[in-house]
Amino acid sequence: MSDLAVMGMVAMIMAGFTIAIGSIGPALGEGWAVARALSAIAQQPDKANVITRTLFVGLAMVESTAIYCLVVSMILLFVNPFWNHFKGG
Repeated sequence: MSDLAVMGMVAMIMAGFTIAIGSIGPALGEGWAVARALSAIAQQPDKANVITRTLFVGLAMVESTAIYCLVVSMILLFVNPFWNHFKGG
């Protein structure tokens, strides 16, 4: 197996790990946040607007972590700086 093939295989495996780990954490965090928000709204229905607004801001921040992992995996696959080194260029 050539060095370029090994580099491609390693890049694909690491991109897969990046997506897997980077999506599990935010998914668990978002589920936990929604459950806590629904519990808080059930206890204080008059504060539902404030809780919902804060929930959406928090969910957007948590979701950005998953988007960053997607960007890192795309960089590993398509713009990897080591490709040129293994191609010989």
